[in-house]
Amino acid sequence: MLNNIDGASMISYQDVILFILSKANQKVYATFKSKMQPYGLTPIQGLVLHALYEEEGLSAGELGKRLNLDSATLSGVLDRMAENGWLVKNVKEDRRVLNIQLTDKAHQCRDNFINKTEDLNQEILSLFSMEERLLLIRMLKDLRK
Repeated sequence: MLNNIDGASMISYQDVILFILSKANQKVYATFKSKMQPYGLTPIQGLVLHALYEEEGLSAGELGKRLNLDSATLSGVLDRMAENGWLVKNVKEDRRVLNIQLTDKAHQCRDNFINKTEDLNQEILSLFSMEERLLLIRMLKDLRK
């Protein structure tokens, strides 16, 4: 706490939750960014790939819902991933529905990529005890609601 001019206590910007979360996000994002570079993927593209490894063939709309990405953002991400050979976008009978399939390149990288992502999670969470990890994840999920 700091005192402002009239003597009332005031929270420091370093204790504002927005600041704390944004700085933590920057650190985690930078870590993922460096580890995704060998694949030629951004962290967001890595999340898309990870989601498609869990359930291939999702529609773009369903993928966007699961990753909480708006259609414009997701469209650009999918376009770049298709250009780089990670996925193929197929139009279904209903031309408004885009079905996403992984390429052979994506399938060949699957195990290594999943292991790398799990290692990254462990690296970032290694600062905490198991109880703290579970609590942190639960609290962050609660904040999203």
